[in-house]
Amino acid sequence: MGENRPVRVLIIDDSIVIRQLLKDILSRDSDIEVVGTASDPIDGYDKIVQLKPDVLTLDVEMPRMDGITFLEKLMRTHPMAVVMVSTLTRQGSEVTLKALEIGAVDFIAKPTESIFTGMSALSHEIVTKVKTAARARVRTRTAEPVRPVPLPASPGKRASCTALLIAIGASTGGPEAIRQVLQGLPAEVPPVVIVQHMPPVFTRSFAERLDRLSALRVKEAEDGDLLEPGHAYIAPGDYHLQVARDGSRYRARVVQTPPVNRHRPSVDVLFDSVAQASGASAVGVLLTGMGADGARGLKQMRDAGACTIAQDEETCVVFGMPREAIQMGGAEFVLPLPRIAHKVVELLDR
Repeated sequence: MGENRPVRVLIIDDSIVIRQLLKDILSRDSDIEVVGTASDPIDGYDKIVQLKPDVLTLDVEMPRMDGITFLEKLMRTHPMAVVMVSTLTRQGSEVTLKALEIGAVDFIAKPTESIFTGMSALSHEIVTKVKTAARARVRTRTAEPVRPVPLPASPGKRASCTALLIAIGASTGGPEAIRQVLQGLPAEVPPVVIVQHMPPVFTRSFAERLDRLSALRVKEAEDGDLLEPGHAYIAPGDYHLQVARDGSRYRARVVQTPPVNRHRPSVDVLFDSVAQASGASAVGVLLTGMGADGARGLKQMRDAGACTIAQDEETCVVFGMPREAIQMGGAEFVLPLPRIAHKVVELLDR
């Protein structure tokens, strides 16, 4: 895509109202050109070939062919940047997570009520996600599940990092990156706390999916949870997740204080709390994502003595948050995604 031309977008949605709302929102930005719309994937595929868009917005539920079936076919024959348009419901969240696994870059959760007001409130998010998708590295489905890395039989190479907590943050491209990291961790690891930028409903489905796919017990964090080894805790949508010391243990604090870096949950909020509560006894991991959320927090963790890891540019869907952390000096290690779980395990002292 040329640097100076607008991002070309094709909208596929069976609702004429949603098609028009998305077209109006996106067309107001001078850096975006809506090159066409389609009411179903069959018509949509012809327009992809004809119009050559940079980004596709794709509804999940449509006639003639559902969005997931179409996305699977598209990623095999014509891989491209896709932003899913989903409903803010349990079923919508489960289907969207499947789409992200197949290769969609991101998603927009349209409101279930007050569609005109709700979509207008999402204007900034919609525009940002479409622009980000245009610059993203498109990934197709990862082949096999990652196998857990066994814990070392002897202390790790860096005895000063006795990890009692593992903190992970991510945004765009994060659901699949987090899956790969968690699948690579054995069940005996210290507690894992995670912020993934996601709305309510989606975070619970995400936790349940990770629980099925990894050796860890994964749940959506609840205020007051005692953080247990072998467990991972996902920040619930629209709430910040913090860690607080409780004697020799840690508890989750789930709070609805104001957004940080436009996000709630925010990675910075989590990492700052880990730096304060755990100091050097932690590993911080910042994965793919747009913006800078988590960069300052990772630096705080490193300054407190924690081991810190940022995902490298080559394996990021969007190299935003990790790049900012690296530039700030917050990342001790910069690694490709497949090596991150190995490094975390190596840093654990038994």
